[in-house]
Amino acid sequence: TAQAGISAAEYPWKQYAASIAISGIEEAKNNGEAQIINLLEAKIMQAEESMKEGFNQMFFSDGTGNSGKDWLGLAAIVDSAGTVGGIDRSTETWWQSYEEGTAGALSLADMATAYNTVSVGNDHPDMVLTTQTLFEKYESLLQPQLRYTDAKTADAGFQTLLFKAAPVTYDVHCPAGTMFFLNSKYLTLVGHSGKWFAQTDFVRPENLDARYALIMCYGNLTCRNAAKQGKLTGRTA
Repeated sequence: TAQAGISAAEYPWKQYAASIAISGIEEAKNNGEAQIINLLEAKIMQAEESMKEGFNQMFFSDGTGNSGKDWLGLAAIVDSAGTVGGIDRSTETWWQSYEEGTAGALSLADMATAYNTVSVGNDHPDMVLTTQTLFEKYESLLQPQLRYTDAKTADAGFQTLLFKAAPVTYDVHCPAGTMFFLNSKYLTLVGHSGKWFAQTDFVRPENLDARYALIMCYGNLTCRNAAKQGKLTGRTA
């Protein structure tokens, strides 16, 4: 019997940029080579931090924002429906992620089912990513299991939270009520070697007392095995 062909996921290149602007008055105030270098370094750092924040927001979205120019995010990658990487999950069911969206309070049983469903042997999620609300709910579910062995160092909480072997953490941009079970082995942020936080030359428009440059990134967030990713949605504390 002939083996079935391989359906390869393909992802489009996306662009992202931030501008660096130095006005004439700023250059005048920072006269001297050392001051100009310090000003430029501060502007570059500001632009890069802005880009990192923008990336973080996009990586929780579905890539349809900004007229489809946004980079792909977890909302599209970790899902049981839709087309991702050019593969339609309605016909290619092996490309579906685990998704359970029954509204209700987060429970350890829900988390265990999600974790186990996307695990095969030792290949399992290595991160549980959620909101602060659900992170604190999970912490409260663990509180009854606290054991104090030293009254001098007794603590009211946990320094590090794990679910099975996966660290549990939260992010301000994670969608409300959502908990992701991610296997980073199959998630890759691809960046173009020649256009990854690459700075263009400064140009000075004729009608402005300023000069501008761009910091450019070409790439996209990709997934090689969507079935090893999962999420719970509609969960409350």
